Formats: sequence, structure tokens, C-alpha cells
Amino acid sequence: MRAYEFKGEPGMRPPHPGSVLRLDVLPALGVTVAGAAKELGISRQLLHGILAERSPVSAAVAVRLGKWCGNGPRFWAAMQQDYDVWIASAQLKRVMKAIPTRRAA
Repeated sequence: MRAYEFKGEPGMRPPHPGSVLRLDVLPALGVTVAGAAKELGISRQLLHGILAERSPVSAAVAVRLGKWCGNGPRFWAAMQQDYDVWIASAQLKRVMKAIPTRRAA
């Protein structure tokens, strides 16, 4: 069972984990970006990239965030995966029409 599941409208872009960190987590904890990066043991540049939604949350960062937030790595990894799949689906929309769906007999 996943600790995170996007429940938005069909077709709606799932949130990037960086937006959740930027808009919800850091303000709620009253922690600066520099303070969070230090506590997480990652560079400020990496955290800034995630917060700006330019960098993905890797498995290693998901483990760190899961410990830091107390909600486990699967929450952050699942959020990143949903975001990545949505982006890939949007980028490949025209290509996907040409790929047949095969069904086992």
C-alpha cells in the first residue's frame, strides 16, 4: 500500500514534491531552506532545485525526507513517480496513439 495517493481531478497534474515542501512543509516547520538542507544532509543547491520543481526527489532524498518529516520515504517517492508519469504521458500523448494495446488470448 502506498503512503501517498493523488486524489485530484482526472487529467489534473499531480503536485511535484518540491511544491509540497515549499508551500506546506517548510512553512509549517518554520525552517529555512539552508536549515532544512543542513538537517537533511544535502546541498542547498539540490534542495533549491527540488523546491523550484527543476530537480526530482531521488530515492536517496526520499529516504531523507521520509525520516525528516516522519512520514516515510514511500510518500515522497510515490509523489515523484506520479508527477513523472503524468509528465511523460503528456509529452508522449501523440506517440501513444500509434502504439497498439495487446491483450492476451
